[in-house]
Amino acid sequence: MGIGGGIGLMIIGAILAFAVRDNVSGVDLTMIGYICIAGGALALILSLVLNAQRANTTHREVIERHDDTRLPPPVV
Repeated sequence: MGIGGGIGLMIIGAILAFAVRDNVSGVDLTMIGYICIAGGALALILSLVLNAQRANTTHREVIERHDDTRLPPPVV
């Protein structure tokens, strides 16, 4: 989902929880808004943690050395 998806989900949840005053039978839009805010916050936290782990890597360069002194000289 990523950082943008988490922020977007939180915005949609805030709109549903605080700005919408419509009544739909059998659906509590305020509770759905709070659930969206919680899901967006969870997605945001998880994406930040995973990005921090991804950035905390080390790279090691391995250089192999081949000595050609054991080979016979080329035939001319």
